[in-house]
Amino acid sequence: MARRKRGTPPSYRLHKATGQAIVTIDGRDHYLGEFNSADSTSRYAQLIAEHAMTGRNPEPDRSSADESAITVVELLAAFLEHAKIWYVKNGEPTNELDAFKNIMRTLRRLYGHLPVNQFGPLAFKVVRQEWISRGQSRPTVNKNAGRLKRIFKWGVSEELVPAGVYQALLAVDGLRKGRCECREPDPIGPVDLKVVELTLPLLPPVTADMVRFQLLTGARPGEVCTLTPQDVDRSNEVWEYRVSGHKTEHHGRSRTIYIGPDAQALLMPYLLRPSEAVCFSMAESLEQRRQLKSDRRKTPVSCGNRRGKRSMQDRCGEKQKRSAAYEFDSASYRKAIYHACDSAFPAPEPIGQADGESKADRLRRLSTDQREELKSWEREHRWHPNQLRHTRGTEVRKRFGLEAAQVILGHAAADVTQIYAERDAEKAREVVREIG
Repeated sequence: MARRKRGTPPSYRLHKATGQAIVTIDGRDHYLGEFNSADSTSRYAQLIAEHAMTGRNPEPDRSSADESAITVVELLAAFLEHAKIWYVKNGEPTNELDAFKNIMRTLRRLYGHLPVNQFGPLAFKVVRQEWISRGQSRPTVNKNAGRLKRIFKWGVSEELVPAGVYQALLAVDGLRKGRCECREPDPIGPVDLKVVELTLPLLPPVTADMVRFQLLTGARPGEVCTLTPQDVDRSNEVWEYRVSGHKTEHHGRSRTIYIGPDAQALLMPYLLRPSEAVCFSMAESLEQRRQLKSDRRKTPVSCGNRRGKRSMQDRCGEKQKRSAAYEFDSASYRKAIYHACDSAFPAPEPIGQADGESKADRLRRLSTDQREELKSWEREHRWHPNQLRHTRGTEVRKRFGLEAAQVILGHAAADVTQIYAERDAEKAREVVREIG
C-alpha cells in the first residue's frame, strides 16, 4: 500500500467485508456507517477536523449516550422554524437569519448526526476552527460562536437540550486579540472627500444624491435606502427623520436623523413622491445609468444591440426573467458605488479591462496571481457607504465634541462613537507643540 503523503488527511475508504465506510487515524480504524451515505461523510469530516485540531485520535464519548436524545440536525431544524418568526422586522427577515443559516451549514456537516447531549466544548472548538480556516476575522468568529451558543440556549428553554450541555459551551471563552491565529479585520476609516468627489460624476443622479444625503446627515446606508416622505417631520426648522425598524429598535431605543438646510434642499424633490414610496428609487437609478451608457454610445443605434433589448429576446422572443428591484438595500447601494469606483480608478494593464471586454472575459483571461492583484487593487481603490458615516462622525466630533457626534450617529454609548469618529490627531499635535 502506498504511503500517505505528510500533511494529507487520512482517506475515506470502503471496507469491503462490511460495506461500511472506514478511516484509519494514527493506526486506529473508525467505522463511519454506510459507504457514501451523508451520515458517513459527515462523521468522516468530524473526525478529521477533531484530529487536525487536537492532534489526538478521536475517541467518541459513550458515557452520555441517550437513545431518546434528539440529534444536532433535529435541533437546528426546530430552531430554524423559531428563527423565521423571531428574526423579522417590518414583515421581512433580518440579516441575522442568514447569519444563523450560514453557521448551521457547518454544524450540520460536521455534527448533524450527533446526539445533542454529546455536543461538548471540543466539538464547539472544531466548528469554530472551521470558520477560522475559511478566513473569517476574529470578531466575526466570536459573533458566530455566540450565535451557536444561542441555538443551544434556545434548545434548553424548549427542553430539547440538557442544561448541562449549554453550561459546558459557556466554558469556551471568545478569541482574544493577539492570542489566537485568527486574522484581525481591517479598520474602517473615513473616506477622503476628494475621492468621493471624483466618484460622484460617474454615479446616476439618484445614487449620487443618496451619497450626498448620507454625508450630510451621518445616516446608516440602510436608513437612506428605506427613507420615505411620510417618515420626514417638516414641522420645525430642522427636519426630523424618525427611522422605523432600525437595528436597535428591539432594545426599545428610538432613532431620529436630523436634516439641516443643505440636506433639505437636496431631499425636497424626492418628497414629491407618494408618501409610502421610497425617496431614492433603485429602478429610477438603473434607468439613469442606462441612459448615461446610451449617451456615451459610439456605435450607431442602427447597429449592435438596441437599448432595452437583449439579443436572446430578439432571436427567440424569450421574456426577461429578472426585473429590477424598486428599492435599494445596503448591498445594492454598495455595489453601485463600487461600479463607479471601478470607472473612476480603472486598474492598469494587464489586469485592467480592455475596450469592449466584459468583466467575465477579463477574469477568464487573467491568471490566478493576476486575479489576486486585481482584488488588491479594488480593495485599495474602492470605498463603501459606511465610510461616509465615519467621515461625518469625525467632522462632528472635531468641531462639536464627542457628545454631539454620539447624538448625530445615534449611538447609545460614547465608546461606540469613538470607533466611528476618528481621534483628532491635529489637536494632539497642538498640545505637544505647547508642552514641548
